[in-house]
Amino acid sequence: MSEKGFRVEEATVRQIHEAMKRGETSCRAITEEYIRRIEAYDRKGPSLHAVILVNPRALEEADELDRIFREKGPSGPLHGIPVLLKDNVETGDMVTTSGSLSLEHYLPDDDAFITKKLREAGALIIAKANMHEFAVWGESVSSILGQVINPYDLTRTPGGSSGGTGAGMAANFAAVGIGTDTINSIRSPSSACGCVGIRPTIGLVSRDGISPYSLDQDTAGPICRTVEDAVIVLDAIAGYDPADPETAWSVGNTPGSYMDCLCPDGLKGKRIGVLRSLFGDKPEHEDVNAAMKRSLDAMKEGGAELVEVSEPIDTNYLASKVSVHLHTLKDDLEGYLKSLGGKCAYHTVDALIASGKIHPGIVENMKTAAGLSKDSDEYRSRTLKRLALKTQVMKLMADLKLDALVYPHQKRLAVPVGESQVERNGVLGSATGFPSIALPAGFSRSTESAPGGVPIGLEILGRPWSEGLLISMAYAFEQLTRFRKPPFSTPPLS
Repeated sequence: MSEKGFRVEEATVRQIHEAMKRGETSCRAITEEYIRRIEAYDRKGPSLHAVILVNPRALEEADELDRIFREKGPSGPLHGIPVLLKDNVETGDMVTTSGSLSLEHYLPDDDAFITKKLREAGALIIAKANMHEFAVWGESVSSILGQVINPYDLTRTPGGSSGGTGAGMAANFAAVGIGTDTINSIRSPSSACGCVGIRPTIGLVSRDGISPYSLDQDTAGPICRTVEDAVIVLDAIAGYDPADPETAWSVGNTPGSYMDCLCPDGLKGKRIGVLRSLFGDKPEHEDVNAAMKRSLDAMKEGGAELVEVSEPIDTNYLASKVSVHLHTLKDDLEGYLKSLGGKCAYHTVDALIASGKIHPGIVENMKTAAGLSKDSDEYRSRTLKRLALKTQVMKLMADLKLDALVYPHQKRLAVPVGESQVERNGVLGSATGFPSIALPAGFSRSTESAPGGVPIGLEILGRPWSEGLLISMAYAFEQLTRFRKPPFSTPPLS
């Protein structure tokens, strides 16, 4: 707590800025509080293992931001706002490990494009977040730091691969966060950790300076505690970057600001398809289905018309037979590693495997990827299937006159530590490249290990470049439900 009583726990960007203007807090004061929370809960207490590195210059940078604020006022929409940045996003002043011992000492020459954009908006990078190593799976375990723990249930994973950001945001280690997403990796930890996660349309946010998994499907986006905060971050990082040609598609497809889309009546009159094939029907799905029923009822209360959709979409099939993530990993990751030159000792997937400096849990995936390539009939076949899937979803929405589709992000709760994530539905967004937002949809029943329940997330998916429409619906839903609550394991510090 700052000297004048301002609490950082659950504080929004708007609340922080208002308190700064009133003189009740400062960038230094809130940065000190977030660091104090990281010190109390990341390696001690519940030992969340969400943070790989705290910015060693954080307080010095905070003082400079406070000086600018005193002399000139805020420098941008994120002035003085501490950001938790996934550690596959490059920072020119801090090592960027991608969660791997193989990159333990890699100091980039420069910031990633989105890091620059955050800093231009006035943000402070407070820490680099743990992640599933090289972002290749969904439990958030790495050779650099080990397993991230879900702060709502210390026996469970936080989802992944951006689980350090998800757990850290849930535990109030920063004001806002950044994740990346190839299959599920922004929305999975958002769902499992009671946060809001936006996976943008491919091309809205640059991937330059981000360790790639699949440039066909990779993107980056916010993981925050509120829709408004996520939108402030999205505004800051979106835009054309010549170093990522895909972002040329964003030109002419974005509003002046997504903040204009924060509409309390955003659900009114919308036709939302309930994609029933992405729901489970077994006992292990009961908690999620109950939460989804409450959430769908809230959407109707907000004025949405819900349309039952029976289209048989199988996300397990999409992940195993349509998604190209493993077929692109070798070519895209090796291209990145080779670009690092002498700053990285390992320039091939085979060299990473032989190094002994990657977590045993990703070795089999790496071995599989080492035998795959973009220059193959299988990759070309999957690319055609992805194009067909895009048209299938667009036609489905056109036939039923839908504004969006809704479904649970994960059919069951995030899995216990030691198990592999199952029954996630995020591949629909990543295989199509369409935008989607994960939102808190409530909690499971209370258990001994999760006295407040385990967070459950829903996902809203729309057409390409429909972020504004999705944001309006998400904001209205959030204002109606207020499902977000902080975890039991990381209470306010005295």
